[in-house]
Amino acid sequence: MVNVIHTANLTKRFGNLVALDGIQISISRGEIFGLLGPNAAGKSTMIRILAGILNVDEGDSTVLGYNLITESEKIKVNIGYVAQSFALYPELTVAENLEFYSSIYPPAGKGREELLLKEYGLESFSCRKAGLLSGGYKRRLSIVCALVHDPDVIFLDEPTAGIDPVTRKELWERFYDLAARGKTLFVTTHYMEEAERCNSLAFLHHGRVVAQGSPASIIASFTDRTVYTISTMHNADLAADLLLMPEVQALNQFGDHLRVITDESVDVELLEEMVSRHCGGEAAVLLSQAGIEDVFIVLTHERGEV
Repeated sequence: MVNVIHTANLTKRFGNLVALDGIQISISRGEIFGLLGPNAAGKSTMIRILAGILNVDEGDSTVLGYNLITESEKIKVNIGYVAQSFALYPELTVAENLEFYSSIYPPAGKGREELLLKEYGLESFSCRKAGLLSGGYKRRLSIVCALVHDPDVIFLDEPTAGIDPVTRKELWERFYDLAARGKTLFVTTHYMEEAERCNSLAFLHHGRVVAQGSPASIIASFTDRTVYTISTMHNADLAADLLLMPEVQALNQFGDHLRVITDESVDVELLEEMVSRHCGGEAAVLLSQAGIEDVFIVLTHERGEV
């Protein structure tokens, strides 16, 4: 498979702040690549650099074979970019927005605009002003405008943030269709279920890649940690005592279950005694399979957060 995005030592600074620190990734044609990280990790900066919006300070990087520094204009013609916030013209109708973006690029084929409106469920809204659309339909319109020139690479900065699960599922079905046609998608997201939908991932923390690979391979590499599940509602005293144990790396509450991530040196009997003391012996400590969120929390959160 051909790498359509490749970065080597990609570095970006804002004054004394190193926003991206020596990033190295390779993304293949037809792949959905997910970039995850906490707020201010550098995700949007990364996507804006690869889209040619921000200049890079260091690094040898290419998109579709074009050099990121010397051939950024050629990159822009061949990519689509969906910003994190709504960036279209609210006073124009859906059709007018699409017509405007279509006019910026060489024609991609007769009837493409109508086809996209139908595919993304916007046909009946073509005469409505974009600013009057719901959040989900604004996001659909942003994606359609990014696809109007049939780009080979599509950058999607948190494309499903703030929209309902049904619309999110529908958009991901469209993303899979695009990938099946040979398009490469670069997606930033905070949703762990979306991370598992990607072909490959990178976790970004303080501007550095701390994990990279397929979702399965990232989970499989989590060999020096153990995950336990405790059946208990949130118990602040229990959480505080658990975090005093140096073997405990992170806690994650899911409704009436608490996930406890530890290193291999944990004394399970001591863990069970502590749980029994706080929960009256009613909560079992069960060994669990690690998930992508467990890995993400350990690698990108500071110890002590619940």
